[in-house]
Amino acid sequence: MPNAAYIHIPFCRHICHYCDFNKFFLKGQPVDEYLEALREEIHLTLEHAPSGKLGSIFVGGGTPTALNEIQLERLGEIIGESFNIDAEAEYTFEGNPGDLTPAKLEILKSIGVNRLSLGVQSFNDSLLERIGRSHRARDVYKTVEDAKKAGFENVSIDLIYALPGQTMDDFKDTLLKALSLDLPHYSGYSLIIEPKTVFYNLMKKGKLPLPGEDAEAAMYELLMDEMQKHGLLQYEISNFAKRGFESKHNLAYWDNSEYYGFGAGAHSYLKGVRRSNIGPLNKYLSKVATGEFPILEENRVTKEEAMEEEMFLGLRKTEGVRFGHFEEKFSVPLESIFSEQLEHLSKKGLIEASGGSIRLTRKGMLLGNEVFQSFLMN
Repeated sequence: MPNAAYIHIPFCRHICHYCDFNKFFLKGQPVDEYLEALREEIHLTLEHAPSGKLGSIFVGGGTPTALNEIQLERLGEIIGESFNIDAEAEYTFEGNPGDLTPAKLEILKSIGVNRLSLGVQSFNDSLLERIGRSHRARDVYKTVEDAKKAGFENVSIDLIYALPGQTMDDFKDTLLKALSLDLPHYSGYSLIIEPKTVFYNLMKKGKLPLPGEDAEAAMYELLMDEMQKHGLLQYEISNFAKRGFESKHNLAYWDNSEYYGFGAGAHSYLKGVRRSNIGPLNKYLSKVATGEFPILEENRVTKEEAMEEEMFLGLRKTEGVRFGHFEEKFSVPLESIFSEQLEHLSKKGLIEASGGSIRLTRKGMLLGNEVFQSFLMN
């Protein structure tokens, strides 16, 4: 049975220049109707694929904390009444600095949320403006302070590097400011230019001054080094935590476990089938209103695909993929399926085997996509 659920709230007060997630400007949107449709989709799904106790819930977006206080309370009610949530579950809400007022933090605490994930991205105000963020560095400090006052100990922040016009000095300054907050979890991602974004259109016109691959690699190495210096464990390519604060929800993805996904544009993996939901809001609402699953696409995962996924998801974790676990899960030795890839990647110094596991080397971390692609057999 799935142990994790993702719930998508696709509303934002502002649209960032790099974001390609399914999202809509909040103003004038049928938010209340969406929440009730979400409730219907959850109940419809649980009839088809019942859950046991959930070990993690992640409410993402969009910007879930863009909802008003009454809507946040209603969302909390829907989640609380729909699921059997383990007493030790990780219950995360994404939020933007500046959106999370003390009143909203109090509501989140009252509905059982125990982890916050803040989209900080940078501590450079001019860079934040350039990438379309509405908050400024002062808002980050204020939101973290308010969160701690409200009793949130498990706070994570996201950072993005290789931003347009970003220098090594600037990224180091952002890193040190982030680390000065002494939080239990940090995520650091390189900028990816996605189609249908403001940045994609600028890049096509030659108007996006990106730092380049060498600078991007140097920033990633700096990220890893500074996190290590400050006592944070790198448990996945882009994620760092104090021991015991690794994200249970993200680990469910990288462990290739099944999970629920609810909401417009959400993805799920249930009963061996990967599904994506309809993205456009009105189409999602009308589909759910007729008592139908709001499915856009679905793919039954073959054993071969599941083994590939086990490798390229599992290798994102610094502990890697355990030989014994692979054989137990698929009834075949890992080496018998991927011997060619293992030999090739090992010779290139991108992976290493030790302690019963296969994992990325530091060089492999820098060239992760090359490693992952090698396990796609078709």
